[in-house]
Amino acid sequence: MSAPPETLTTDQIGAHDLSHFGYAQQLSRRVGSYASFAAGFSFVSILTTVFQLFGLGFGFGGTAFFWTWPAVLAGQLMVALCFAELAARYPLSGAIYQWARRLGGAVIGWFAGWTMVIAQIITLATAAIALQVVLPAVWPGFQLVGSDPALASKDGAANAVLLGCILLAATTLLNATSVRITAIVNSVGVTCELIGVVLIIVLLTMRAERGPSVVLHTTNLDSTTGYVVPLLISALMAAYVLVGFDSAGELSEETHKPRATTPRTIIRAVVASGIGGAFLIIAALMAAPSLTDGDLATQGLPYVLTSRLGTTPGKLLLLDVALAVCVCTLAIQTAAARMIFSMARDNVLPGSRELRKVSKRTGTPVAATVVPGVLAAVCLVVNVGNAGLFLGLASVCIMLLYVAYLMVTAPLLVRRLTGGGLPAGVDENGRPLFSLGRFGLIVNIVAVAYGLTMAINLGWPRAEVYDPAGDGWYLHYLPLITLAVVAAGGLLAYRTQRSAYYASIGMPLPATASTVEAEGASA
Repeated sequence: MSAPPETLTTDQIGAHDLSHFGYAQQLSRRVGSYASFAAGFSFVSILTTVFQLFGLGFGFGGTAFFWTWPAVLAGQLMVALCFAELAARYPLSGAIYQWARRLGGAVIGWFAGWTMVIAQIITLATAAIALQVVLPAVWPGFQLVGSDPALASKDGAANAVLLGCILLAATTLLNATSVRITAIVNSVGVTCELIGVVLIIVLLTMRAERGPSVVLHTTNLDSTTGYVVPLLISALMAAYVLVGFDSAGELSEETHKPRATTPRTIIRAVVASGIGGAFLIIAALMAAPSLTDGDLATQGLPYVLTSRLGTTPGKLLLLDVALAVCVCTLAIQTAAARMIFSMARDNVLPGSRELRKVSKRTGTPVAATVVPGVLAAVCLVVNVGNAGLFLGLASVCIMLLYVAYLMVTAPLLVRRLTGGGLPAGVDENGRPLFSLGRFGLIVNIVAVAYGLTMAINLGWPRAEVYDPAGDGWYLHYLPLITLAVVAAGGLLAYRTQRSAYYASIGMPLPATASTVEAEGASA
């Protein structure tokens, strides 16, 4: 980052910096440090995801499943540290796409962005249906379809789709209307979520049935079930929760002092989520009325709250969880919209001309915001009545996120090993850019090893996870099938868009792979 004239304001410096990457300042810089942290934290949203998946983790791993949480947290922190370095050097919207493109070339960058967009759309759908976990428990009137509110039932799955589509309509409208209002809602929602997490932990601890040593036991695990496989499956809970912290990087072009701010907020989002989630899990295990009657595995945290805190306090806290679900959905859609906008700005997506437009009135990429909202709703509608809806979507979206992350951390590791390194410089405060220094190589190796291991764990065909009801072989292999479809669809879209682009500028299509790799790698 070169030093611009001292007379420029902070935001003018940001625009000046952005021009060095070949982009004009189109998005409004209205995101401060706390709002940037909120973007990453609300995507993770421990109230949303821990409430969704606590039953899955405990059901397979028993009380020992707690230890999968710090293991996943340690791995994701290594990934976050790598991302923090990149956020300081490439403060651009569409972070995963932009980082992968600059580290690995145009093709790897495109596939990282494509995979991330698909993952974000499916994650958006998965987050929206989380309302079904909490709202019917607050008031039966929220069960608009049928009578069984359980997400794994056909009635519950159908109602989840209806509530999810209503939420997606609201978040799409808000995201398309105003960056500032979206940031305010996100910040307020995260504040309420943080307060709610602390209150739940304190209140459940006060009503504990057992001590924190419960996590040292192996309740529900023994020689008949084994230990390794159940814990690998229960680790899917933590793997699902602790993702999305990179969304703080998605808002870099809307953040004040992004080179200084974004690296810190990415790390803070992971650490805050990790600590809060760990205490939340321990408090729930301590306060659960029973660890052996099966209710904790089937009903999860809503059951613990209402049974231990009483109906009224429990339902009030569940309303806070519902707010966290709404804010989480809002944050995911914001990140997806910025990814689509960033790729369309480089003219690498079908429909790029419309997707890259930013409304002069609202300062938002309206088309890029509407597309993920509509496609997420389609994901839900085509699955109406599918009792395996949640686990199927959750497994698919998180595996794709891990694959996209690997397309950043792996090329970064290659650069380190080949002596390329990352550019030095100073941030907007005149301080050296965030750097891991001599620990960078070790951190990067761990990040890649962890990401690869967890991607395999997420994609491994398991009937007990992805097709517990025995509805069909395709659900058993859903993650792998989806990965193959995304890769094939991406290859087709990439070739089609490249051909259309070169035809539009009257140039022949580059013949060699090396030429393709060179495109955009030096941008």
